[in-house]
Amino acid sequence: MTTAVSDDPFDDGVTPGPVTDWLLWQADILRPRVDAPPVGDPSWTRKALLDYHSEFVTLKTPSMRQASIELRMTLLVNNRQRGTARRGLIVSGPPGAGKSTTLMELGRSFELSERRRLAGYPGAFMPVAFASIPPTYTPKSLVQVLARFAGIPVHDRMTEQAITNSVCHVLCERRTRLVFMDDVHLVNTRTQPGADTSDQLKSLAERIPATFVLAGVDVENSPLLTGPRGAQLAARCKLLRTPPLLNGTPEQKAVLRKLLGDMESALRLPRHRPGTLVRLANYIHLLTGGVMASLSLLVREAAIRSILDGSFAITKRLLSQVVLDVQATNAARATRRRRPDN
Repeated sequence: MTTAVSDDPFDDGVTPGPVTDWLLWQADILRPRVDAPPVGDPSWTRKALLDYHSEFVTLKTPSMRQASIELRMTLLVNNRQRGTARRGLIVSGPPGAGKSTTLMELGRSFELSERRRLAGYPGAFMPVAFASIPPTYTPKSLVQVLARFAGIPVHDRMTEQAITNSVCHVLCERRTRLVFMDDVHLVNTRTQPGADTSDQLKSLAERIPATFVLAGVDVENSPLLTGPRGAQLAARCKLLRTPPLLNGTPEQKAVLRKLLGDMESALRLPRHRPGTLVRLANYIHLLTGGVMASLSLLVREAAIRSILDGSFAITKRLLSQVVLDVQATNAARATRRRRPDN
């Protein structure tokens, strides 16, 4: 049987990539978020269903809502701060807990708010800037990442100071008020490159009148916050944890089931039985440990499997067929071994 090109699930003209520069960030911001058609709408083709459940929706977790509140408070505190020791935030949690997604959602919300506020002002603005700590980091490579985001031309012969000055000038000129730094757990202040990069980060936060939001894996236990340099950073930033969703107390169970209910409402599977994900909450938590990345993968892949096999419904059997990441698989095995009835 020959599949028509228009119905080929891998016939993807444009695949969204990571946001590494301002133009890509603008394209992501300008992409409208509209409600998907109802499940019975005739516009749903097999390809459209596959694409929709691949991208799916971004759901606000309690951690994301808390981060939004704390960011707003920090921005207000920093609003008229004349000194250099502006307050910052550190978003920390285990791998897959949704830290990067939280940054993107916070950035998107703030950028759209600033666009509305500055609509009548002349000139180009860059309210938000993103950077990730390079694996082989140095003070120079850190500002090179920021320069690439801001569209500042950089060549190999440019000195670290020249790039830093250019970055600070452009971000100040374009009224950047939020700077997100991801993967900060990579910075080891016990080494010379790590100490120098930490000093560079501190210098940028002092020269650019913006609120810095750092994110990384278990940052509070990482070398970033150790020693005199780490103490300076820790004294300026409040720490926000993004833990996995728990399933112990009645309140925790209610939060998990509310999230699963929201995910279920977003499904566009014509034969899916409403309430299935909520009824299977204990099983889903066992499989994923409440880690958002694993939970998202489980539901999205189960939905895609149901489209491919023609059942168009998520069931426990279909969920059991999804091979999850190593972290979730090992955690589920350990939980099963701890069960007293095993």
